[in-house]
Amino acid sequence: MRQRSLIAITAALTAGALSLTACGSRDENKSGAEGGGTTVVIGIDAPLTGELSALGLGIKNSVDLAAKQANAKKYVNGITFKVEAFDDQAQPSSGQQNATKFVANKDVLGVVGPLNSSVAESMQKVFDDAKLAQVSPANTNPALTQGPKWNSGEKARPYKSYFRTATTDAIQGPFAAQYLYNTAKKKNVFIIDDKKTYGAGLAATFKAEFEKLGGKVAGTEHVNPDTKDFAAVVTQIKSSKADVVYYGGEYPVAGPLSKQIKKSGAAIPLVGGDGIYSADFIKLSGKEGVGDLATSVGAPVETLPSAKEFVANYKAGGYKEAYEAYGGYSYDSAWSIIEAVKKVVEGNDGKLPSDARAKVIEALQGVSFDGVTGKVSFDQFGDATNKQLTVYQYEGTAWKAVKSGTFAG
Repeated sequence: MRQRSLIAITAALTAGALSLTACGSRDENKSGAEGGGTTVVIGIDAPLTGELSALGLGIKNSVDLAAKQANAKKYVNGITFKVEAFDDQAQPSSGQQNATKFVANKDVLGVVGPLNSSVAESMQKVFDDAKLAQVSPANTNPALTQGPKWNSGEKARPYKSYFRTATTDAIQGPFAAQYLYNTAKKKNVFIIDDKKTYGAGLAATFKAEFEKLGGKVAGTEHVNPDTKDFAAVVTQIKSSKADVVYYGGEYPVAGPLSKQIKKSGAAIPLVGGDGIYSADFIKLSGKEGVGDLATSVGAPVETLPSAKEFVANYKAGGYKEAYEAYGGYSYDSAWSIIEAVKKVVEGNDGKLPSDARAKVIEALQGVSFDGVTGKVSFDQFGDATNKQLTVYQYEGTAWKAVKSGTFAG
């Protein structure tokens, strides 16, 4: 997760910066440059309140920035982009309700989100039935694009309207396993997950690769994501003699779990995926979390030449919250929709056709551009073709990148 210190809020736009209006409160749903022509709405679904709101607000703000920049550049002739954001509170039922709302608004030609794979599962059919494109910057469960039998080699795309700019747990879990076994020399792992779609799936792919490499699984356990007392599982970890803990889940649990493991006297690192790569993990784990590790999709945004403009414009935009782990991917997700709309408009004499939603899905499949996170395009399953991943370690008071690359599988 990008540290909030890296993107301090500015009180006003600096001279010569791109003119952007500051993002309002969490209750503000619509934004974008006003002007003539046709309005196209880009929907946003994410947890805007609750424990995962740091990630969700980073998603919202980054999409907002993309829409504003497209309008400022008049990127699509005759089109003004607006955004409309709904809060799913990381709950599948709320996500499904939000999907229905987006479908009912005929101006919505694409939706960015959600954060959680379990929420995505509840939304996909609603969008697909309405031929409304969905591009997630954060979902990593392989089944969303490759079907429930993906792990047995029977890959089948369930919904043609669903795309994502983040790589999957089929790559992220094994990438972490290879780093721990080959580089960190950890041979005995205790694996925990929160029983949710994302966490359980990530833990499973990690376990398979770790054992394939020759590593031993000292124990496995599930935790309730609503619990903050992990005394029972901590006792199991200590008695297992594991030299590392792998957690499939998100930072609201991972932070307190890490703290309690260390306070018990077990001086071993906790490792997780992109769900724990947040400045909020550092707050929740405290000094006990120093040395913990996380993998996240892509390379560190701050290090990418392609991301310099995004980082500068986000800072100039006066957003109150950090862009966090998925900011660059959210911007690229929104821009992929913008590129698709541009292609549809230019292919229809400068205006939107009556079947614009279906045409946007078709155009998305062929999108290819240089984005904030690198080359943005989609394969036959709707998955990102960019498979870059990074391992981060909590050092001092922040996450530090220690290894970037792709899964050698």
